[in-house]
Amino acid sequence: MAGDETRPGAAPVPEEAEENVPFETPDIYGAYPRLSDDQMDRLAQHGRRRAVDAGDVLIREGERCETFYVLLSGSVTIVEGYGTPDERLLRVHGPGRFIGELGLLNGQVAFYTAMVRDPGEVLALSMDQLRELVTRDSILGDVVLRACLGRRALLVGQGAGFRIIGSRYSPDTRRLREFAARNRLPYRWIDLETDEEAEALLRRFAVDPEQTPLVIWRDTTLLRNPSNAELARLIGLPPLPSGNGRGDLLIVGSGPAGLAAAVNAASEGLGTTVVEAMATGGQAGTSSRIDNCFGFPSGISGAELTERAVLQAGKFGARISVPAEAARLERRDGHYAVGFADGSEITARTVVLATGARYRRLQVPGIEPLEGASVHYSATVYEAQQCRTDPVAVVGGGNSAGQAVLFLAGFAPQVYLLVRGPSLESHMSRYLIDQVERHPRVRVLLHTEMTEALGDKVLEAVTVVDHRTGEHRHLAVRALFVFTGADPHTEWLSGALALDARGFVLTGAEAQACSVPELWQSQGRDCLTLETGLPGVFAAGDVRSGSVKRVASAVGEGAMSIHFVHRYLGLGHTAAPGGTDSSPHTRRKESAWLA
Repeated sequence: MAGDETRPGAAPVPEEAEENVPFETPDIYGAYPRLSDDQMDRLAQHGRRRAVDAGDVLIREGERCETFYVLLSGSVTIVEGYGTPDERLLRVHGPGRFIGELGLLNGQVAFYTAMVRDPGEVLALSMDQLRELVTRDSILGDVVLRACLGRRALLVGQGAGFRIIGSRYSPDTRRLREFAARNRLPYRWIDLETDEEAEALLRRFAVDPEQTPLVIWRDTTLLRNPSNAELARLIGLPPLPSGNGRGDLLIVGSGPAGLAAAVNAASEGLGTTVVEAMATGGQAGTSSRIDNCFGFPSGISGAELTERAVLQAGKFGARISVPAEAARLERRDGHYAVGFADGSEITARTVVLATGARYRRLQVPGIEPLEGASVHYSATVYEAQQCRTDPVAVVGGGNSAGQAVLFLAGFAPQVYLLVRGPSLESHMSRYLIDQVERHPRVRVLLHTEMTEALGDKVLEAVTVVDHRTGEHRHLAVRALFVFTGADPHTEWLSGALALDARGFVLTGAEAQACSVPELWQSQGRDCLTLETGLPGVFAAGDVRSGSVKRVASAVGEGAMSIHFVHRYLGLGHTAAPGGTDSSPHTRRKESAWLA
């Protein structure tokens, strides 16, 4: 059996476990580690032993799980659609393994049911007990975190979770699919145009095709064309905090800059709220692999980097709300009020703008109906799984395009990289260029621009032109990935503070130069390095004019912005009378997840 015993550094597998659970799912990808005897002993000191019988349900699909289970004896099956006509077995676990995936750690509902197969005994710990233990045991914490991240990726790959039924031509279907994919939520898309299952499900729920898209979960929950917020609440993503207390810091955007700011602010005791319009991780969260991120010599995916940062920010008490689309910013009573598209509002003493930038949509004939189906603006496991048998094309010449090409080449038989310029050196890092040029499945086409997308329901080919010869030709590809630069998400800030000609936020001396002199004279100081034209409002990462568009730079600016937040708060800025600001000296730290 291919289990933990064959994986370097894994705990040895007891012989009795192999005998008692002959059909246990092998731990091929490190997602199902078997805990060592020492780790089991430490957990046993904090948990409660409990006998279980065949058929007992430990975790139920669609419900939050507040308990961390470790199998001492017997076996547990992981099932999707338990008790429905679509029930299917996902995996089986035996002694020494624990039950749970990423949703267990971040408060989402379960995407599966864990049911006892063979009677035995489990060790049960509350999440608070687990957090307390792993705070003191970083090795155990890392084992649990890596396994949970791997299990979420496997759930995504298996098409587990809720179902989205809708037409590939529907903008709302594309919206829901993008929201689910960007938030790394397990789901399965059933195409109204081509999938026979769609018609059967519509009949079962007595829904007309005009009422799609639908979100269906376990045959018990049906949402007709839900908003992103409604889908988020179904899954358990955290909403905006109730009420409108005046916190220390509001961070708008949760890419690397926003999450780094959240970790540093919350760890230093500032009452911190993070809001995000689409998904944590921002543009970096869609990256298949980041090889030049400091501290990760073997590289790390954008999704894993994001989840680690989210858990770390939560460890210190930062609150992250998704989706929450900021719509306005105004100064009020010595604080800043940020209003959202749904009419809600949050007020804080300081604000960090970290909304990043969004990949530009490619404007060529035929592309719009195919977006979300076979034209993508990210390259993650969600999209790559559709590319196992057919050639694909990537448009762009920067690092994001290079990373996507290398990732997709692990799935697709042929990857074309379409670059408008004469070389890759202008915008791509040398380490990526070397790998791209050496890869046997990658073909780089320089001086080449895409002019049309061809295909009815799915992409069948793209038309490209060689600017050296003027020749037009078709490339037979079944998916297109676009990375052609990014625009800042700052429309909502127009008129509130100074932006450069491209819409990026001006900071420091440039922002001060665009302000009336009396503003900074009244402050008795100059504009701080990352400060915008509004005192106490800072910008970090890709959204800032002049920033280096790299993950490491964004992380650094996010951390540095908190230094300036402290300087601003320490320059005599105080709460308005009657305010309810939290104090960095008195705010109680939240229970930790990881040390």
